[in-house]
Amino acid sequence: MHSHVTHADLSAFAVNKVNVPSETAKSRRTQVAHLRTRLESYIADHPDYDLVKMRGSGSVAKHTAIKTSSDTDIAAYVRAGAVGGVDVDETKLLEWLRDRCVEVYGATKDASDFEISHHAVGITMRVSGLKIDVAPVLYEGEPEDRGYLVTPTGDRVLTSVTLHKDFLNRRRAQAGPQYKEFIRLVKAFVHRAKTEAAAAGPELRFKSFLVELIVAHLWDNGWLSKPFAIDDYPRAFEQFLAHIVMTELKEPILFTDYYEANNIDTCTDAVQVWDPVNPSNNVTRGYSDNDRQRLVTRCSEALDKVNTASAAANKTAAVAAWKTLFGPTFPGA
Repeated sequence: MHSHVTHADLSAFAVNKVNVPSETAKSRRTQVAHLRTRLESYIADHPDYDLVKMRGSGSVAKHTAIKTSSDTDIAAYVRAGAVGGVDVDETKLLEWLRDRCVEVYGATKDASDFEISHHAVGITMRVSGLKIDVAPVLYEGEPEDRGYLVTPTGDRVLTSVTLHKDFLNRRRAQAGPQYKEFIRLVKAFVHRAKTEAAAAGPELRFKSFLVELIVAHLWDNGWLSKPFAIDDYPRAFEQFLAHIVMTELKEPILFTDYYEANNIDTCTDAVQVWDPVNPSNNVTRGYSDNDRQRLVTRCSEALDKVNTASAAANKTAAVAAWKTLFGPTFPGA
């Protein structure tokens, strides 16, 4: 099985075409750290300031970003009482946050470098061109960096970027560095699948956080009584895709790192994958049954190609099958 395209082949593809180059990743993290340090220093010098603390978030902070991603985020914890409480109008909240960022930087940056984008304040670093999104988290003093994130639908959802990173890093510590690399490979497949879907019709719903949670579920539970094959990427892809195809995403996924299973809110959502930090937050709440079916169908097509590759008579045929998942740059040597 999988003798023509091996774990080493997929790992090499990840290094050459998927992973963010180490120097680029280091540069991004350095710039984000500089921004955080500047904001945090200002906060420390102003004890009554309404910005409380800054935390790195998103794929760059988790080290699961891929080359095609521009996901460079900071969570800005805002004293909720200072801006009108948790239910503050989002437009006014973002304007307030933009003004605070301008205030911190003073005259060292142009006002045009601060722009309100979708649910965040974008700060452009002129030298590198990097854009960092600062997203407000409404904070009421809860421990473990728990606060309320404003979602794209306008809901206030209790979250913790620190616990989300801890959730991921616990499993990476058990599995080794291939755990995050496999997540990046799946994200590369999803990016291509979304691009193809967008060219043909409606959006394919498959958020990055969902990828991370399905991988975590398989690492915790295995698949069909077998451990999750994180040290064999072709087999791990087969397990990942087979899980989606065979369950049709109709089986709830939940975790008990930070709460008991019986704390989960019951619901009738088409897909139920629960936030490991918040038992009231189904991260796939907005997915319709049609979204679920389209995602399952796309993964079924990919699974067929993975199985074709494993049974291929030669490497040329196997590589051709994997190209349908990753595109013409595979194997990317």
